[in-house]
Parts: sequence; C-alpha cells; structure tokens
Amino acid sequence: MKEIHYISSELLTLEGLQEIIVHQKMIELSDEAKINVQKCRDYLDKKMATHSEPIYGINTGFGSLCNVKISNENLSQLQENLVKSHACGTGEEVPLEIVKLMLLLKIQSLSYGHSGVQLQTLNRLVDFYNNDVLPIIYTQGSLGASGDLAPLAHLSLPLLGEGEVFFEGKKVHASEVLKHFGWQPIVLQSKEGLALLNGTQFMSAYGVHILMKAYKYSYLADLIGTISLEAFDGRSEPFNELIHFVRPHKGQILTAQRINEFLEGSEIIAQEKKHVQDPYSFRCMPQVHGASKDAMDYVRKVFKTEINSVTDNPNIFIEADEIISGGNFHGQPLALALDFIAIALAELGSISERRTYQLISGLRNLPAFLVDNPGLNSGFMIPQYTAASIASQNKQLATPSSVDSIVSSNGQEDHVSMGANGATKALRVMDNLERILAIELMNASQAIAYRAPLKSSDFIEMFLSSYREVVPLVKEDRILHYDIQKTVVFLDSFQIENDLLTMA
Repeated sequence: MKEIHYISSELLTLEGLQEIIVHQKMIELSDEAKINVQKCRDYLDKKMATHSEPIYGINTGFGSLCNVKISNENLSQLQENLVKSHACGTGEEVPLEIVKLMLLLKIQSLSYGHSGVQLQTLNRLVDFYNNDVLPIIYTQGSLGASGDLAPLAHLSLPLLGEGEVFFEGKKVHASEVLKHFGWQPIVLQSKEGLALLNGTQFMSAYGVHILMKAYKYSYLADLIGTISLEAFDGRSEPFNELIHFVRPHKGQILTAQRINEFLEGSEIIAQEKKHVQDPYSFRCMPQVHGASKDAMDYVRKVFKTEINSVTDNPNIFIEADEIISGGNFHGQPLALALDFIAIALAELGSISERRTYQLISGLRNLPAFLVDNPGLNSGFMIPQYTAASIASQNKQLATPSSVDSIVSSNGQEDHVSMGANGATKALRVMDNLERILAIELMNASQAIAYRAPLKSSDFIEMFLSSYREVVPLVKEDRILHYDIQKTVVFLDSFQIENDLLTMA
C-alpha cells in the first residue's frame, strides 16, 4: 500500500516534495484542510446571499470588465465561462512531471481556506493527482501576472469534463476519464473559476522541478570538474580551506570542501607538478560553482515561501469578515528567481565547456583531441563544438524575462512579470547544462586514462568504473552522438542523497 501525504498547513519543503515524488505518495486532505475549506465556502455562500454590492470576480466580470455586475443566477455560468475562455494556451505540451506538480501545488494553495472553493472541487483535484489524470497544458500563454491564467485554465478544464488529459499512457478527452471513474462534472460555484485560474502554480511547479535537478547537477558539476582537474594534472592548492575562509561565501567554501573530499587518496593530485598555476576554469571552480550555489539558495527561499502561500484573488478572511482584492497572483518574486537560476545554471555550463576545451588542446602530455593517432582520428574535436554551441545558447536564454512587461486587459493589467517565459527558459537552460556536463564527463574520463598507471581517488575510480560500463574508452573514431546520449542517461539515473537538497 502506498504511503500517504496529508495536505495541511504544515510547511512544504523541497525535501518533502522530493519524498512525495520519489516514493509516489498518494495525497489526502487533512481534517484541518477540510474544515478550513468548508468554513470558507460556507462563509462565502452566506455573504453572497446577503450582499448586493459588487465583489470583484465573484459577482463581477474579470480584468477590465471588473465593473460589470453579474446577477446571482448567472454566477455559476460566469465561472465556467471564465475557465473555458481562458483555456487558450499554445506551444509545446508541459512535461507531465511538471503537470503533476502543478496539481499538487494548486491543491496546497487552495487548502488554506482563503479561496472559497467547494470541498468537492478540491477533492476532485486530489482524485486527478492520485489516479495520474494529468491535464494537457501548454507552455505558452501566461504573462505570469494575473496568475498563470491560460495554463491553469487547461489544468481546470477536466473538472468540467472538458479538455484533454493524459491517462493510462495515452491522450484522451476528459469526459472519457470522468465516465471511466463514474465522476460527474463539477458545477462551479461563485468565485471558484477565479480561484482555480488565479495563482502561480505553473511558475512554481517549473521552479521546484528545476531546483530539484539543479541541486543534483550542482553536485555533478563539482564531481565532473574534479575529474577534469585530475585529467589535466591540476594542482590542489586552490582548494585549500585557508583561501576560502578569508573570503567566506557559503557556496565557495562548500565547493572547495567537496572537491577536496573527491580528491582524497588520489595518486594523481599528489604527484609533483611541473606547472605553477592552472587556468581559471580549474582553479576558480570554488568561486564560480560556489556563486551558482549561493544563487540557488536564494531561489530556494523564494520558492519555499511561494509553495506555502495563497496566490489567488480575491482572498477571503473569515475572522476579519473581509473579501479583499489584491495582487498575490503577481509572479514578480518568481520571475526574478527564475531568471537568477537560469543565469546560475548557464554559468555552470560555461565554465564546464572551458574545461572541455582545455582537455582537448594537447596540453600537459595529453594527445590532441584525446585520441591516439590524431589526424587519422578526429577524436573529441567536435563534441567541444557541441558543448560550445549549447553553452552559447544558454547565454542567450539567460537574458532576463523579468525586465520585460506588456500591457494587457485594456490597461487594467499594465505590468506583468513574464515569469512563465522565464520558467520555460530556465528549464531549457537546465536541460542544456545536463548535456554540457555529459560532454565534459566524456572528455574527462577519456583524458584521465592517459594518467595511468596513476590512479585517482577511490570514489572517482568507482564512479568512472560505473560510467565505463555505459560508455567505453574511445580508441578510434566512432559516432559520438550515441556516447553523448548514453552519458546523459547515465547522469540522469545518478542518484544523490536527499540531504544534498539542503545544500547546492
């Protein structure tokens, strides 16, 4: 029987989300969440029965139509129209693992009892999550300001029996899945459509997904960079803790400590060096990798706050007897953080490509392009081209989205975050980093073989032995595309301890 995670006011953490995902936990609403949701809905129903004045999004139109009053008998139709009209996403489909995160984070945000949704609506979203009924959502359409309107509309359509979902390995119309389970379409009540569509769960899900991968690849950047250092016959002095304690950036200290741990017991690092210094791409790994780690720490704090927040509008406060329209759906905090992590990840790729370049340059008794008989064999000449191309694309993708804005909704929504574009760009940067590091590992593992019979540390030798089972040494030219693909799969399958999610 699968473990259960109870949705409550207890703080969600990155580690907690990783646990839910890795162990494929089912979710249920806690008694606390059920009570809060029902109390809020009851309050709203009583308010609407006695209140004739317009309340934005509940008995008015939306956006610049906020001054149009809607009669009580049309409130359900108003909410259904909202979901349908806003489902106008386009572009590529959102990866299913991110869709599932969107469902989880939307359920969490609605569970606090400030949104006015029906309990049955929230329970249906829980049913979708537990049964892997994953709405088809598109990457383009959100401005990251009035919430992620278009993506969240597509997330919500199946509640009405509309739109498409991915279920049991194929894409089907939502009505078929409802029929399969014997579920009736939800009849949305006042405020519900807006509660579902206003929110930052598209940006948040992307950010959480990227962060979980980023911590892993930060670790792998340190490890692969250390293998490159060994392959290049680099020096150990730049990782001496005395240097880093007089410039004590957290990420810098952590990187140096980690590299020293990787090198422990290495014969290669211990041998006498003929050169006095190493290029920056080796010598400055603590400073460069460390800066990216510190950026990730900031991004982590932003997303921890966000995934434990109420981000729809208006918000309902029962104790204060207030329904307040504000701007918690605005994605500016996330937009800045997503741009920041894209820059941080791009830099890890940039310095990785430089190490690859150094390794193939025929320096330090390494053959040109890391292959016997260079000339007859091109060896690792062209993978560096590929890494350079990807690293350069990452620099272009790292141009911030958050400095952009465009007026929408007839000027009512006159400043937007563009955080959704930042989210999809940041994921592409993350995927690109994986390929750049894969190419560096190919080169470093090839180059370090030329240091035999000297051995590296036991840990590095063990890691390389596992890798060699997947990608053997290159003795003469072969199609390296396949090696790159196999290396990406190898890195993707590499598991790190969950406690590494507490550090970059």
